[in-house]
Amino acid sequence: MTNLVFSERVYNSLLEFVRAVKRPELIASYLHYIEQQLELQPVLFVKEKRVYKDVDDAIRLLEEKGELWRETELKIGYERAAVNDETTKIYICPFSGKIFGNNTHPNPQDAIYDWVAHCPENKELVGGVRSKRFFISEDSEVIKSYAQKCKTKEPVTKIVYSSVVNGKLFHSKENIIDDLRENYLKRISLVEVQGQSRFNIEEHFMTLIEEHVQDDKIAAFVEALAAKEEFLPYVEQWLGDVEQE
Repeated sequence: MTNLVFSERVYNSLLEFVRAVKRPELIASYLHYIEQQLELQPVLFVKEKRVYKDVDDAIRLLEEKGELWRETELKIGYERAAVNDETTKIYICPFSGKIFGNNTHPNPQDAIYDWVAHCPENKELVGGVRSKRFFISEDSEVIKSYAQKCKTKEPVTKIVYSSVVNGKLFHSKENIIDDLRENYLKRISLVEVQGQSRFNIEEHFMTLIEEHVQDDKIAAFVEALAAKEEFLPYVEQWLGDVEQE
């Protein structure tokens, strides 16, 4: 049987974990050990309720599946009265470039909905009626595009990126990733994952976990801790639980 060697960091973290729980379970303790030993930093992608190995893995896999952004051609009509330096959110008609700002209109969401429904340039039909599709953006660079001075009143087109996660517009892919990190990826421990049946674990991450959560490796973990005086009470508890099963 493999002899486990605990680094001081892993040892102290595990000791702190079992002491913080009135009756720590073996599997939960072992999962905490695995997380510390492999230096894992699992994150929950809130929208999918799916757990990834870490932030970078989540971003890479979502990007590979085309689930982060879509490139969008946006028509921009310059209306300085609709955007100013205090505007932090805009509602955009994708057909005409008409916009409503959150500080320049009393009810911009209702206004854009009504505008799109009657926009003469909206030829997109859904069920025989005009589409109610519109964009929202809180990206300062996108908003700034509308606030800039322009020598012509004719609208121009610009390539922007729409987030697959929330549908909002961003001026760059990097901003979409920043938004994902800040609002949709939540740090979570393996122990929390174990206790939540509504979470799914990403396939490659699940394979990694299964490689380590095996009977012989758990037994080696228990044997190694049995030689540590501070862990002996917990080992005796776990062995007693096994005998009662």
